Amino acid sequence: MNDVTNFMNDVTSFITSSEIAGTVAGISSYLKIIFIVLTLVILGCVIFLLLKNTWLKRRFLEDMVEFTAYRPFGAKKTFKQWARIIKRLEVGGEAEYRLAVIEADSLLNDVLQKMGYEGETIGERLEQLDSTTLPNIDQIREVHKTRNNVIHNPDYNLTLDEAKKILAIYEKTFRDLELF
Repeated sequence: MNDVTNFMNDVTSFITSSEIAGTVAGISSYLKIIFIVLTLVILGCVIFLLLKNTWLKRRFLEDMVEFTAYRPFGAKKTFKQWARIIKRLEVGGEAEYRLAVIEADSLLNDVLQKMGYEGETIGERLEQLDSTTLPNIDQIREVHKTRNNVIHNPDYNLTLDEAKKILAIYEKTFRDLELF
């Protein structure tokens, strides 16, 4: 036991000697600087990667935008798309009416998908909805059938009045979902 105590005293006196203490102090100050720089570089990389990653945007920024704007994230983009769809009716022509109905249905599909409704088609997503979620769900299902006729039946005639009625139903749906 006495040998161990003598050994520890020798090691302690060696480390605390002025020559070693000066050398260790010099090395430790360099190590401190190196570790501080390394920490700043790693912190910068972490911040850069978080900004480049979509996780931060989805978890924090989108929630912050929804909270400050009092409406769902992406509602402004949806409204711009809707304005483009409505302008198709002003252009005139059955092809534009058809395209407006198809785009409105596609827009609803995108909105439902972002809301978390699962399924490969909009029909499967609409089956998950009921009248408590969307009061006009039956009308939506009917206009979706009309949209399918527009796509799959080239002889289907779509008038301006019919297109306006269909788009009015989609608009009511978007208002019920509080996008507008």
